[in-house]
Amino acid sequence: QVQLVESGGGLVQPGGSLRLSCAASGFTLRYYSIGWFRQAPGNAREGVSCISSRDGSTDYADSMKGRFTISRDNAKNTVYLQMNSLKSEDTALYYCAASLSCSSFWSREYDLWGQGTQVTVSS
Repeated sequence: QVQLVESGGGLVQPGGSLRLSCAASGFTLRYYSIGWFRQAPGNAREGVSCISSRDGSTDYADSMKGRFTISRDNAKNTVYLQMNSLKSEDTALYYCAASLSCSSFWSREYDLWGQGTQVTVSS
């Protein structure tokens, strides 16, 4: 079955860290650019980060720069999102998505996306 499965979400205090995982099955993840987006109740979908299939380059939304790091382990067919210095406004459902390129990802052109993992930042 072709799918992406996110994991690693949870409840964390402000200033804490989480590492999200996006595991692919049924296809080879390294042929796709993989991005993370998030959505909180009542808020618009927001792109978080993307890692390119072409050269491994990464890109982040401005509010995540310096706090979040995206990486990929092609051997494990998995992409990670390390989130540090978390803030209450980072609370959302986080999704990973596969796109033909990061340009496509930022344009919300997803070929596949997962069910999401909840991140809650609260004291």
